[in-house]
Amino acid sequence: MQSQKNISSRIDYGLAFILLLLFLASCTAIYSAQSTGQYGENFVLKQVFWYIVGCGLIGGIITLDSDQLKKLSWYAYGFGIFLLLLIIVAPASIAPARNGAKSWFVLPGLGSLQPSELVKVFIILALATVISNHHAKNRVKTVKSDFWLLIKLGLVTMAPLMLVMQQPDLGTSLVFLAILLGMIFISGVSWKILLPIFAGGITLIGIIFFFVLWHPDLLEKYLGVKQYQFGRIYSWIDPYNYQSSEGFQLTRSLLAIGSGETGGKGFGQRVVYLPESHSDFIFSVIGEEFGFVGSSVVISLLFLLIYHITKIGMDSKNDYYTYLCVGIISMITFHVFQNIGMTIGVLPITGIPLPFISYGGSSLLGNFLAMGIIFSIRYHYKKYMFSTEA
Repeated sequence: MQSQKNISSRIDYGLAFILLLLFLASCTAIYSAQSTGQYGENFVLKQVFWYIVGCGLIGGIITLDSDQLKKLSWYAYGFGIFLLLLIIVAPASIAPARNGAKSWFVLPGLGSLQPSELVKVFIILALATVISNHHAKNRVKTVKSDFWLLIKLGLVTMAPLMLVMQQPDLGTSLVFLAILLGMIFISGVSWKILLPIFAGGITLIGIIFFFVLWHPDLLEKYLGVKQYQFGRIYSWIDPYNYQSSEGFQLTRSLLAIGSGETGGKGFGQRVVYLPESHSDFIFSVIGEEFGFVGSSVVISLLFLLIYHITKIGMDSKNDYYTYLCVGIISMITFHVFQNIGMTIGVLPITGIPLPFISYGGSSLLGNFLAMGIIFSIRYHYKKYMFSTEA
């Protein structure tokens, strides 16, 4: 039996300290946001509760090694698919539609649970297992084996992706695709295969934007797409022309962040009213109250987290651990860029939260599930750091 000292020496205290700083930043921003929000709830206490639950989740995952994670990956993936199917058929009393999307289960006394936030991590586990097992069986790389790996990765991602699109939830769907792309890059698939695929994808996106901007009538006529569905694109390109409707959130966010200038207005001194400022638009609160300096501190903390995970992935000699790290990095990085990008008008609004900062139990559970995996990697890496298998 290992000594308590030996166990504690394998805990990643650096990662724990980063999460502590993010927790303090989150509670500070949420406390200010809820003072002028449209809700009368104490979101800070709820955020503290979910952070505590998240820490418990880490404690339950940290002792799992790579073999155990592999064995559990398909059970977790299957459970995630089950939840996504259940939310589609569940009655409104259990899974009510909010803002036109049926994405949440109602949990009496706890609020709501968005299964897709957990499924993001389940997909990472499944994709990492697919890549690891594929390379174990195909020691010699060929074009055929690369194509087969690409197909398997696509199929694993496609099932939950299609279910989430049924809700519909475009933001989460984009996260799934970001995770898939990150995992494909690290999978070792030949660039001779990837370049034509990516070139075709970029061309298709360009064609879609062309029709959305200049010929939406053709999309409506031949594909049945409705004009109102282009609202977020139009309001992103010209928010002030839509500030009474789809562009309201963006124009208010730009006003809040811009008015914060360099040093901000000070804690609790925000004056710009912005709906959902405690969740999706928490960065706008930070920008207004703490200005460019405070915003830079939060961004630095998030990228310090990404750097820390990157270093763990590079240090590990276990390829499976590296795949897991890349998937988690892809997920967090996309969240950070998309959330901050949408608050400053660089990207369209998709309703994606800022990791560890925005209020949200489901988001925190998903992120802490990912952090549990990282703690587990470092825990077992320290244990075997002098062996041939890390």
